[in-house]
Amino acid sequence: MKLSYKNWIFLAALATTGLVSCDTEFLDVTPPTEIPAEEVWKEGALAEGFVTGIYQGLQQGGFSEQMLASLTDEAVFTHTGRNINTVNEGSLSPSNLGWVDDTYGWGPMYTRIRATNLALQNLPTATFADQTLKARLMGETYFLRAYYYQQLLRYYGAVPIITKVYNLNEDYSVPRNTYDECVKFVVMNCDSAAMLLKGKAEVKGRATEVAALALKSRVLLYAASDLHDMTTAKAKSSVLAAYPNPEFLGYVSGDRKARWQAAQAAAKAALDASSGGYKLNLTAPVTAEQGKQNYVSISMGGGSLDKSVDASGASEIIFGRYFTPSLAEGARQMGLNNGPNGYHNWAGNTPIGLLVDDYQMMDGTNFSWTNPTHKATPYVNRDPRFYATVMYDGATWKPRPSDAKDPANQIQTGSYDLLDEKGALFNRKGLDTRSSSIEDWNGSRTGYYMRKFIDPNPALYDNTDRQNIPWPFIRVTEVVFNYIEASIELGQEAEALAWLNKIRFRSGMPAIKASGTALRDAYRHEKRIEMAYEEQRYHDARRWMIAKETLGRPLQYITVIGKFKPGKSMREPYHYDPTVYDYTYTPVEEKSHENRTWVDKMYFRPFSRDEINRNAKLVQNPGYDK
Repeated sequence: MKLSYKNWIFLAALATTGLVSCDTEFLDVTPPTEIPAEEVWKEGALAEGFVTGIYQGLQQGGFSEQMLASLTDEAVFTHTGRNINTVNEGSLSPSNLGWVDDTYGWGPMYTRIRATNLALQNLPTATFADQTLKARLMGETYFLRAYYYQQLLRYYGAVPIITKVYNLNEDYSVPRNTYDECVKFVVMNCDSAAMLLKGKAEVKGRATEVAALALKSRVLLYAASDLHDMTTAKAKSSVLAAYPNPEFLGYVSGDRKARWQAAQAAAKAALDASSGGYKLNLTAPVTAEQGKQNYVSISMGGGSLDKSVDASGASEIIFGRYFTPSLAEGARQMGLNNGPNGYHNWAGNTPIGLLVDDYQMMDGTNFSWTNPTHKATPYVNRDPRFYATVMYDGATWKPRPSDAKDPANQIQTGSYDLLDEKGALFNRKGLDTRSSSIEDWNGSRTGYYMRKFIDPNPALYDNTDRQNIPWPFIRVTEVVFNYIEASIELGQEAEALAWLNKIRFRSGMPAIKASGTALRDAYRHEKRIEMAYEEQRYHDARRWMIAKETLGRPLQYITVIGKFKPGKSMREPYHYDPTVYDYTYTPVEEKSHENRTWVDKMYFRPFSRDEINRNAKLVQNPGYDK
């Protein structure tokens, strides 16, 4: 049988700038339906196209409508019937997997892994002349194989390591490798990628030496964590303790200190090879306003044309997905997916009060609803990153669409006294509530909206315009956190504090002064805030084994009510004004939309019943055998 590759892989070969889209006039040319397999490895452009196609396994990153944040104490997914509640309510089973994104789905990941194996099988003997290109493509492919395996590893634990290309009618029954073997395999692929990519010209969206070193840093940090040290994990979970195959979940022996040392060394190597990140050389806190702008600039990654955004924030991204205006419909919809319904957006992944309440006051003290000043003005004088991450009642945002009467352009998630045309008192729900006059079915349930990653450029209308903000799969600050965490676990507290406070100073927050358990807690809090919505929290809470106390908590919303002060009044259009209104803010625990429950089987995802039936050697994860 003569093999051929479908043309979907090779459309990317026509783009010479990696994952950055180019104009689409070439689509007017009728492409070949197939390209013979043997021809692919004779021409550099076709080989590059094949490897470029493998990047599609990255999907949209955080730009899917449903985000990993909604499996955590960062957000809740507004819309029902999307299977996220199956996960959050502890109902996962081999026959009911709930929401499965293609970025970690078993089938999609192994499809891409097969493609990497195919490329690595053919590239060494490829006959095209450009040896620099050949080395780069091999480096990228090793990176992609490492990336997809680490995705499987951090969701499922150990998986079968497949390096051969299976053909039809072969026996696909393969046992799981051990967790240790999987980590070593990923690290080996990262090392190979870094070696082959060293000194190669960097292209946006494509793997680099630094990306490979940073990925290695992540994998080794996870490997050193509580969830994967089986002595620790068993002591913290009876479900994991009862599992007869702990070697699939973590290390059953060995020197844990050595694992932390390896994680620290890998993080340091990645930092030394990186750009140094964005403004991580400060020795004192910036102003609150500058701290907010720094954080906005980081989240825009150089993709916003708004005049207030520093484009050099792009220096933070080590490995990301980039978008341009010519990219197909469906991409770059962060604003549409998550923005306020009063702007005709969908309010998909909305912040919950548990996240909002964790933003400290500007002096570094904790926010508390029992503090009368905090309760009266909960959105005043908070960590500057709060204002760059969350839209709250009264926050200023972009111009409203023409059918919304709001010249102040402020978020309205409360209910407010107003006077009608005859001077009679009535109460109106805000434009961004689920009782709005604009798309009420898309309103936030929590009283908050996401701001981070949504382009603040007032010229962009999120409902129809597609923003061009890149998604950071890995950024410099994540590697800094990896280094800090390993340093803390190794007892190198001065080193950890020095780096931790660089992140704080960039955001305008005061230095942390802590040691021991308090330092570890401060570090974990800082990472929660800095990396919000970046697909870190789900993995961190699990590997630290604090999921029951964090991810499993009931949802918390906010109720906002504005009542006229004595002698004061306002007619339409409403705007936020504390000189006219007494505002009351009441946190509310809510279980009707999603009754969150943590059960320890959720530390790892199950293998589907179909997959178990196909592969008799695949041993199921703990807690899913009933």
